[in-house]
Amino acid sequence: MTDNISTAAGPGPDTAQAPGSAVASGAGTQAPARGYRKIRRGYVVSDKMDKTVVVEVEDRVKHALYGKVLRRTRKLKVHDEQNACGIGDRVLMMETRPLSATKRWRVVEILEKAK
Repeated sequence: MTDNISTAAGPGPDTAQAPGSAVASGAGTQAPARGYRKIRRGYVVSDKMDKTVVVEVEDRVKHALYGKVLRRTRKLKVHDEQNACGIGDRVLMMETRPLSATKRWRVVEILEKAK
């Protein structure tokens, strides 16, 4: 009887990797690739919190039936590590891991300071 059985088939279900995850090899490991992150631009409407600003993001959507362009706005809480943003600043922000109960974005750069 043979105790070691080798199969020519590929990896089984127990060795399957999730999309975008790293594959460890014998020689070294490969860093996981960072997934796609949303980037938005908006205007700071509040800077009263510590290391957090509220940014208003505007989306322009065409009405499905009438064709009129509508302005839809939403307010997002954004992490500002240096407390550099002020009211009226135009900022570029990026999606990130949850930083608090409502904060899921961080400031990448200040595009335009308020006048």
